[in-house]
Amino acid sequence: MPDIKYLGHSAFLLTTANTRIIIDPFLSDNPLAVEKAENIAVDYVFLTHGHDDHLGDGIMIATNNHALVIAPNELAKYCAKQGCRTHGMNIGGAFTFPFGRVKLTNAMHSSGSDLGGDALAYMGNPCGFLITLGSKTIYHAGDTGLFMDMQLIGATNKIDVALLPIGDNFTMGIEDAVLAAELLCPGLVIPMHYGTFDDIAVDPHEFARRAEQKNLHTVILEPGAGLTV
Repeated sequence: MPDIKYLGHSAFLLTTANTRIIIDPFLSDNPLAVEKAENIAVDYVFLTHGHDDHLGDGIMIATNNHALVIAPNELAKYCAKQGCRTHGMNIGGAFTFPFGRVKLTNAMHSSGSDLGGDALAYMGNPCGFLITLGSKTIYHAGDTGLFMDMQLIGATNKIDVALLPIGDNFTMGIEDAVLAAELLCPGLVIPMHYGTFDDIAVDPHEFARRAEQKNLHTVILEPGAGLTV
């Protein structure tokens, strides 16, 4: 039974008896983070795309822990050039790791990193992750807008937990995120990517209220809180 701990923004820690996974570890520059990047101990670092608020402390955490970075191919290559162990993947592809199966899904977004001056690094396609740990499947949607293929993702996977952005402006807002949850049909929805900055300041309780009206079970996690699925 995996444990899910919310670290703020879109960062989550997934823990089983044998494996620790961190997703999009934006901690050091996150005003809401309650964990320090240098204290994170993991086996794997998952990165959905190359924006600073998702790549975040990923390279440092991977290097400190000799952890394997799992990311879209171009982003994985970028991390490898920074000295990380990596496993590159691409949209629609799946791979079975010692801890379980990972499949990359589409995400309607962009991906790149500002290297300073006029330099902008291309980081490939953004993605979401379907992560199967034992009998449980967790869907981290990454940064995305609503897209109809979410219905296909839900139809072909029994999703136990969906981690969905709700903050609007850069991703889905509340209304679209509720529609996304309806298409995905997960056992539980946890909202993410909201409240960190003024541009994404929305009320997660409004999302939960609307989702519950559609008979979608929702849990709001404060940074540092978690649950077992």
